[in-house]
Amino acid sequence: METTAVVLREPKELALDRVGLNDPAVGDIVVQTEWSGISTGTERLLYSGKMPSFPGMGYPLVPGYESVGRVIEAGRDSGRSVGERVYVPGTNAYRDVRGLFGGAAARLVVAGNKTVPLGDDLAEEGTLLALAATAYHAIAGGSQLPDLIVGHGVLGRLLARITCAQGGRPTVWEVNSDRRDGADGYDVVDPATDEASGYSAIYDVSGAEGLLDRLIGKLAPGGEIVLAGFYSQPLSFAFPPAFLREARLRVAAEWKRSDLLAAKDLIDDGKLSLAGLITHCEPAAAAETAYRTAFEDPSCLKMILDWSERS
Repeated sequence: METTAVVLREPKELALDRVGLNDPAVGDIVVQTEWSGISTGTERLLYSGKMPSFPGMGYPLVPGYESVGRVIEAGRDSGRSVGERVYVPGTNAYRDVRGLFGGAAARLVVAGNKTVPLGDDLAEEGTLLALAATAYHAIAGGSQLPDLIVGHGVLGRLLARITCAQGGRPTVWEVNSDRRDGADGYDVVDPATDEASGYSAIYDVSGAEGLLDRLIGKLAPGGEIVLAGFYSQPLSFAFPPAFLREARLRVAAEWKRSDLLAAKDLIDDGKLSLAGLITHCEPAAAAETAYRTAFEDPSCLKMILDWSERS
């Protein structure tokens, strides 16, 4: 079996290509992809060649971990049914290329127990489930809700929305004036104008370098800084200000399946909205242009690919 996929042949060389799929096992399903998201964090690093090396890393590869589609084949032990719409967090079921993370393809072979069933009311917005799980995981690992969030991209907005759903009201820093809209129940400000200090929990999702000293200066005694973005360069900070505040530093790692399910529950219960976060959609045939837009256009919060005309 073959399919059409986005293939990063090497850094900055991306194209649609035909790739071979492994035969599905009894616990697997075959999914006809409807939409897949483009990550401006991990996929940007893969595209630029700046992704730090780790197991499974290498080119050529199929990126993507934000896919939604319909089950067209279901193994007897897969726990899924033909016709179900599911979220797929990626797959490595390719013969010719690496699957890192493997979701940007027209058809996907994946273990049924790795997918999450979606109702028909959750269509292309279902591609945002991994980011919602990332935000949930970051907050669930702390002792208090964020009162300052750095960055008002999709992840920052989801952090703010989950915080508000749990009774908080964070301040959000955003340097790009075009990204300061869309707040509901919280304030978005230019960090240069924020004279407040004494923040107890600062969540940075910007991935920017050189921020730690400034954030430590905004901390309350015993406060915590949570690194919830992805950082390709070493981070450092001056010790004395951190010492005086007894600052704590936590890294929010990758979400777990329990976070996916918890985020899905928030969505199903109406406590977390995914509305207004997808700003751009292109057909999969325009993948090369879509990736450049996602990485280079500041007006693009979230780009998704439409696979309806591919197989």
